[in-house]
Amino acid sequence: MSKLRVGLLFGGCSGEHEVSISSAKAIAHAFTATANASKYQIMPVYIQKDGCWQVGEVAQQVLATGMPPQIAAESLTAVPPTAAREAANSQRIQRWQLPVQVAEVDVWFPILHGPNGEDGTVQGLLKMMQIPFVGSGVLGSALGMDKIAMKMTFAQAGLPQVKYVAVNRSQVWSDACRFPTLCDRLEAELAYPCFVKPANLGSSVGIAKVQTRSQLEAALDNAASYDRRIIVEAGVKAREVECAVLGNDYPLASIVGEITYTSDFYDYETKYTEGKAGLQIPAPLPPQITAQIQEMALRAFEAVDAAGIARVDFFYVEATGEVLINEINTMPGFTATSMYPMLWKASGIEFSELVDRLVQHALERFKG
Repeated sequence: MSKLRVGLLFGGCSGEHEVSISSAKAIAHAFTATANASKYQIMPVYIQKDGCWQVGEVAQQVLATGMPPQIAAESLTAVPPTAAREAANSQRIQRWQLPVQVAEVDVWFPILHGPNGEDGTVQGLLKMMQIPFVGSGVLGSALGMDKIAMKMTFAQAGLPQVKYVAVNRSQVWSDACRFPTLCDRLEAELAYPCFVKPANLGSSVGIAKVQTRSQLEAALDNAASYDRRIIVEAGVKAREVECAVLGNDYPLASIVGEITYTSDFYDYETKYTEGKAGLQIPAPLPPQITAQIQEMALRAFEAVDAAGIARVDFFYVEATGEVLINEINTMPGFTATSMYPMLWKASGIEFSELVDRLVQHALERFKG
């Protein structure tokens, strides 16, 4: 039986480029497991930060080192305007000239995090190729990326969540009358503390917890520099718990895990600095709360039309017994120490089996 050629697509044009490389490295290793090695052949396909696709030696080298290639020293020096234009035009052409080897891919495993990777853009390209791919399609990916659209979808599905207000950049970068009026409204509807977030970024980039008017103004200005759409959420004193989902039309929910940390909130530094956050798997929760979280995770997965893979994050307000949905991540981190594969390992599915199941779910979805 011939092996399926899996295009492992990683890197990408987002601030989570390095996280994607780490995930891809772990997944590539999982495909070397005996059961997988007999079924699959991996083709690493690396998307540079400038959007150019690389296969062969360049992609293999990035996987081996876990680091993006070094920028050549001469590219950092000043160049004449004409040469700069020619270089820019050449780069644009390269973005549209995919390596001919990608035509050999039987199924794609895109492990791209953040904008231009898990927001439906790459998924649309892969769909046009008419090749199966792991994960959600255009709609599920787009809804899972944009926090405002996501929350509107959750509300329609009857999933409880924290109070929030959607804001546009134009409201923040406006005149001296409109911006204070916006801040007045946020204070009246949400109070302090509250959280200001760019709507379309991951890994806690651009998120700020604010306690005062001056902090709110600064956080809105900062978030607007990242995204045209901004979400402001009411603060809630709660435990942060997560559930993994696997499957298509009949998805499975994993056991529930909890994130613990000593910092003020789960920001970028806490998330990616070793020792600053801990995982408790399974989360020490009452059985009925665990069951409720799992049921809500499946409802969220179906609400956004997700497929294959997702991690759903919740707030558990212990004082009242409330469970509030926070967000769904349709392409979560996938290293050996990431929450998604760890939740499935604790649920009885090892890392190598997990990647196999995801490929099989991609093939199933394509046929259906």
